[in-house]
Amino acid sequence: MLYLLSQQILDWAHGSEWESRLAFLRLFKYITVRSAGAAVTSLLLCWWLGPKIIRWLKDLKFGQEYADKAEESGVRHVVDKKGTPTMGGILIVLSLVISTMLWAEWNAQVELTMLSVLVLAGLGFYDDYAKILKQSGGGTPPRVKLITQFSLAIFVGIYLWNLPATSELHLLGVKSVWHSNLVSSVMLPFYKYPLHVGAIVGVIIVALAIVGSSNAVNLTDGLDGLATGCTLIVGFVFLFFTYLAGNIKAAAYLQIPYVSGAGELTVFCAALLGAGLGFLWFNCHPAQVFMGDTGSLALGGAFGIIAVLIHQPFVLVIAGGVFVAEAVSVILQKGWFKFTRIRTGTGQRIFLMAPLHHHFQKKGWHESQVVMRFYILCVLCAVVALATLKLR
Repeated sequence: MLYLLSQQILDWAHGSEWESRLAFLRLFKYITVRSAGAAVTSLLLCWWLGPKIIRWLKDLKFGQEYADKAEESGVRHVVDKKGTPTMGGILIVLSLVISTMLWAEWNAQVELTMLSVLVLAGLGFYDDYAKILKQSGGGTPPRVKLITQFSLAIFVGIYLWNLPATSELHLLGVKSVWHSNLVSSVMLPFYKYPLHVGAIVGVIIVALAIVGSSNAVNLTDGLDGLATGCTLIVGFVFLFFTYLAGNIKAAAYLQIPYVSGAGELTVFCAALLGAGLGFLWFNCHPAQVFMGDTGSLALGGAFGIIAVLIHQPFVLVIAGGVFVAEAVSVILQKGWFKFTRIRTGTGQRIFLMAPLHHHFQKKGWHESQVVMRFYILCVLCAVVALATLKLR
């Protein structure tokens, strides 16, 4: 919005005495400037809206009055979390959407990402509301959530498949330039050349990236500040990847796919970082508000679609290594329990409790220790993900 407004003003002032006075508006052409503006705007919005939304959620009694699964399994919190408002993801999504609308130049990539965020935030809001009504932690049936997520992901995949070639890769020493659709080809970490996968496999990868990332972040959201902090670290990685993918010179130098318009996703990532930092102010231990499914499903889905839009869905697995570990721990725990129950009649567990962060709580780690150590692991994963830009 601000970009278009600035360009209209510059066009109006062209050739007049106002042209030199309004020359500063040319700064809005630069993605770096708009990204910085988006980050600051979403951060300030979060700080301003935070106390109001927390108070509003408390007035509506949208708090967690039931014992969570960790407490039911013997994990005791130093600070009683009952009554803490949930649905705090409203604050993140609201700040993110407003800031992106103000600072980004709208294109297909931004619109698809925003659509995914809003749909998944709506799904998460419904799930949080269902949990509050039941006060039992039940929420929306997993089947309903998966159907909604896969429907969105398949729609995105088919839409991208029907687009003409929207990316290109300049290979050093090769005269021809590789052109591709955003679905039919992907890049593998530590490998220089694109892998052609075709339409069907491409759509499956899109679906798994969006649905898997959305649910992985959701599973990580179990301790004060854990999901928020890890989201910030992964968001920082994709801030770099989107900027490089949208810059034809940088993409050609690093030999990664250049995607026209992907640079505007940098503005979105910057807004996400600002919103995440602002929310962490209220979500750090002891939390004044929980993200809930409203925020975790939306943020995870956003990472999934951004990774797809820049041809890097597998880099997300590396950058979001903590999210992957949390999701895998749940899958292994449930799978092994069912398998051993069928084989022996008694279900056995691999971890003391899943997701993984609760396993370490059961081992005696303090909540703040778990969160900080997971932050460290997430930073290491982010460094490896960034290293894939050169180590190929």
